[in-house]
Amino acid sequence: MSENTAPATGLDLQADADIPRKRVLAWALWDWGTQPLNTVLITFVFAASYLTGADFIDPALAELGPDHPDHARALAELAANYGYAGFVAGIAVLLLAPVIGQRADVTGRRKKWLAGTTLALVLLQFGLFFVYADPTYFWLGAILIGLMQVVQDVAGVNYNAMLVSVSTPRTVGKVSGLGWAMGYVGGIVALGAVVVANTVDFWGMPTDNGLGYRVIAVFCAVWTVIFTLPLFLHVPETPPAAGRAPAGFLRSYAVVAKDIAGLWRDARPTFWFLVASAIYRDGLTGVFTYGAIIAAQAFHFPEASVQAFGLAALFVAGAAAFVAGFLDDRFGSRAVVVVSLVGMVLSGLAIVALHPLGATVFWAAGLFLCLFVGPAQASSRSFLARLTPAGRESEVFGLYATTGRAASFLTPLLWGLVIHLTGAIIWGTLAVLLVVLVGLLMLALVRQPSRTTP
Repeated sequence: MSENTAPATGLDLQADADIPRKRVLAWALWDWGTQPLNTVLITFVFAASYLTGADFIDPALAELGPDHPDHARALAELAANYGYAGFVAGIAVLLLAPVIGQRADVTGRRKKWLAGTTLALVLLQFGLFFVYADPTYFWLGAILIGLMQVVQDVAGVNYNAMLVSVSTPRTVGKVSGLGWAMGYVGGIVALGAVVVANTVDFWGMPTDNGLGYRVIAVFCAVWTVIFTLPLFLHVPETPPAAGRAPAGFLRSYAVVAKDIAGLWRDARPTFWFLVASAIYRDGLTGVFTYGAIIAAQAFHFPEASVQAFGLAALFVAGAAAFVAGFLDDRFGSRAVVVVSLVGMVLSGLAIVALHPLGATVFWAAGLFLCLFVGPAQASSRSFLARLTPAGRESEVFGLYATTGRAASFLTPLLWGLVIHLTGAIIWGTLAVLLVVLVGLLMLALVRQPSRTTP
């Protein structure tokens, strides 16, 4: 089989399917239900403001105050330890995601795998309630969040693979965009609720011993239960992949290696897309990971402005992801991804070049950059769905998660090196842009293949 001709995809087999809107909405609500884990617990509130804060360093050092170098070093060590927990989580995903995806395809149990991992996410979020404001509880919190990252990535393997069950070749872009948009909006609503609760001092509730943050974790867990339930009620289970026998867990690794070789031989566009997307998706992650630091340090945003920009960025990215879904189905996933990556690079260069003009530049160019992040994420998922051979969706989306983790060191490494060499955080922006640009150039190797008949 030539490089330009690939086996029939699951979407090909769905060409004439009539997908109920209720099924599509139920699938998209899983994004809404799990997004607060990222937005509230990992990014803006629990980990950033609580777990890596002064409550978890030696009380004697905490009393020295933020201006004392020993206090600063203690917080830096805390942040480093939190990073180590994330590194271990990334290795776990690297090892587990492709095997779990492959086994889900063979057994036809994507929905059951997703149910189990979603339940685990709920329990882990509830577990954060027991992370008291004391240094002895730091590792409990770091381990719980690390496990959440592992479980969420593994859950995403089968959730993303189920995109084929709720879309057709004509609608996959819109459906994927809807899911990403629902996730962003869910994050905005949940974060907004937390901001309101904090503004009114949690309605008089005592907040000593970290109780306010711990209750927020319970809120996120309940949120996940309520909004992920519709998927399990309305989206059907997938049948087992035809002609593929189950293998033991360790044997599954050999099967995955064989499958990768098969992608190179029979579905090379899929192979190259996995490589290219691993690189530029690391750059996309860097936008949100380092964007707040750039705003605060390079453009001197106060804390309230950073949070306001974060909410605005989530809104812009979510709205753009939804609109881009229609463009995806009209012009193709690859075109949307390419335009989005080009737009991100140009916007980022404007942030660097116009930096001396002040905060207005970051508000304008930064939000313009975020306009392209959501479409790049959504259309990457729909593009992979268009490329994936039928019956191998969970396996390939497992590799999608794995390759993303495999390249996740690129942006942090370049970020650190550039800032170390230049001595200025603003130049770290170029590190993020470089990773996006390399991924964009790699995408030139990917073409939408012609299809054989099923």
